[in-house]
Amino acid sequence: MAKVLCVLYPDPVTGYPPKYARNNVPDIKGYPNGQTVPSPEGPLGFKPGELVGCVSGELGLRKYLESHGHELVVTSDKDGADSTFDRHLPDADIVISQPFWPAYLTAERLAKAKKLKLALTAGIGSDHVDLKAAAKHGVTVAEVTFSNSISVAEHVVMMTLSLVRNYLPSHQYAANGGWNIADCVSRSYDVEGMHFGTIAAGRIGLAVLRRMKPFDVHLHYYDPHRLSPEIEKELNATYHETPMSLVKVCDVVNLQMPLYPSTEHMFDDKMFDLMKRGSYLINTARGKLCDRDAVVRALESGKLAGYAGDVWYPQPAPVDHPWRRMPYEGMTPHISGTSLSAQYRYASGTLEILQCFFDKRPIRSEYLIVDGGNLAGTGAGSYKLD
Repeated sequence: MAKVLCVLYPDPVTGYPPKYARNNVPDIKGYPNGQTVPSPEGPLGFKPGELVGCVSGELGLRKYLESHGHELVVTSDKDGADSTFDRHLPDADIVISQPFWPAYLTAERLAKAKKLKLALTAGIGSDHVDLKAAAKHGVTVAEVTFSNSISVAEHVVMMTLSLVRNYLPSHQYAANGGWNIADCVSRSYDVEGMHFGTIAAGRIGLAVLRRMKPFDVHLHYYDPHRLSPEIEKELNATYHETPMSLVKVCDVVNLQMPLYPSTEHMFDDKMFDLMKRGSYLINTARGKLCDRDAVVRALESGKLAGYAGDVWYPQPAPVDHPWRRMPYEGMTPHISGTSLSAQYRYASGTLEILQCFFDKRPIRSEYLIVDGGNLAGTGAGSYKLD
């Protein structure tokens, strides 16, 4: 019998289950790169379109796990030495967490988790796990690659339009009973003709570029691995050899790179000095890619015309986090990758990975981050251990 410790975000304050706006979600068969969607064996423990990413949703795993003799502990209490997560961690065989409500598996926590064999991310992004320590302790790290990449890409497009068109303040005027057209449009522009750049053009970054192309913007990108000539031609995209080169010419900059020590606080005062006055910055990657206070200074000085972020550090962000009250922001909690559509896929992928693990079958290479003491699969091309 295995003990599965699952950390999910809290239930809706209005109660669970919610009243759903739709009866179902589209059934997606595959991803743009040809990868198939998750394919667990047997029935799911939930109906597609249900809220399963919260504590009561349990990722739909309880029936499967308990029917196979395993124990499931689900909590949102993840921080502090006396948290539910820390109390159960020493005898947990598997930890499941989400990027949206991450259980930070630090080197110290991994050292205490003597029985831990699998750290599974329900979603994409495993930088809340100390990968070097996981490799040292022989812990397999896996995530449901591509399950919510398009969800995040759609969120980037929404944030871009919301900032450039000044949508959020305009909506607030209407909601407050006003008709302040001049106030609304005094910061409203068209994206048509602007220069839009993405730093990192992997699964999400490339999906963003493809979705922005119909807006007749000039596309730019930086990535350590240059796109093929065919894709560059398809997008009419300009490649930049450095992020610094890209930010100098772009009106909108989108961040999609992983968080490494080398990318932490990449966007600091020096980087903002390189950007065009009145630029917009979109960040659905990781909060620590940006220097927290430098973002505030750039908005207050007018260097940035707007900042829209879906990611913070730490998560959840404290109530007094300055990004909650800085000007010209379009912040959301980390929701871009946990739409009900995305939950269908990443919960299904979580079940698939668990089934492979328990049946001693190979986990898909695209799901693997660390295996056998080394980076593996997707992790080998996306992460570093130093």
